[in-house]
Amino acid sequence: MSTARFRYPDQLVTGDWLAAHLADPDLRIFDCTTYLVYATGDDAPYDVVSGRADYDAGHIAGSGFLDLQGELSDRSSPFRFTMPAADRLAEAFGRRGIGDDTRVILYSRKTMQWATRIWWMLRAIGFDNAAILDGGWDKWQADGRPQSTAPDDYQPARLTAKPRPELFVDKEEVLAAIDDEGSAIINALAPDLHSGENPRYGRPGHIPNSVNVPAAALLNPETMELPTPEATAAAFTAVDVVPEQRALVYCGGGIAATLDAYLLHQLGHDAIAVYDNSMSEWANDASLPIETD
Repeated sequence: MSTARFRYPDQLVTGDWLAAHLADPDLRIFDCTTYLVYATGDDAPYDVVSGRADYDAGHIAGSGFLDLQGELSDRSSPFRFTMPAADRLAEAFGRRGIGDDTRVILYSRKTMQWATRIWWMLRAIGFDNAAILDGGWDKWQADGRPQSTAPDDYQPARLTAKPRPELFVDKEEVLAAIDDEGSAIINALAPDLHSGENPRYGRPGHIPNSVNVPAAALLNPETMELPTPEATAAAFTAVDVVPEQRALVYCGGGIAATLDAYLLHQLGHDAIAVYDNSMSEWANDASLPIETD
């Protein structure tokens, strides 16, 4: 068996690389942070708090801020982070300075999943020249690299949408995949949510036949860096996910799922999709099956 490797090294950059390229004229760097403040006894499983205040207090020099819920989600959806139509999303990214010829670097705080969510959205509209900063803000700050409180000066650009609708799936597609041996359904939530011990999203439990690869367990808890390719591959092979299967990844609202999806992409899996509204939808639709451990 060949040694695992990340197939797309240009889609993951280090702090050393970014520090050396901060002045590149075609580079666009964005803080993608959102915070989920978990609630109890409320209708919603969490409150959504923008990371804008932390960005304003200090960010990677030259970087801008992308507000996922505020400007990059379908506001007509009953769910928090639903993917907008491709042309509307391309226009929104263009207003922030992302164009067809730009190079984009994405980072977030406390976890990598907000950066991977924006990365997955860009890929879903056909933009492939984006990368994740390994370790995000946490490692950048710990390494004493350049910071600023000044806003970005990116000018609006034209971004052409070339949609890849197969990168997202809805509940009907997930339902159809439950008994499909050619599909692997992967839950990126924490083990207590997968087992049903924690009923945060409504009906407790997980989608039948799904396996659990928690996104949080795929990060170094101190540096927020991604695992090695070998450790990443081991996390998925441990639950019998193989490249020959179509991987359908879900979580609470389509955010943590993108971290699993990003890593599967790096491992060379060709058919990967994110269930956009995930358990926020599934657990509250009584017509859909659910199971607990």
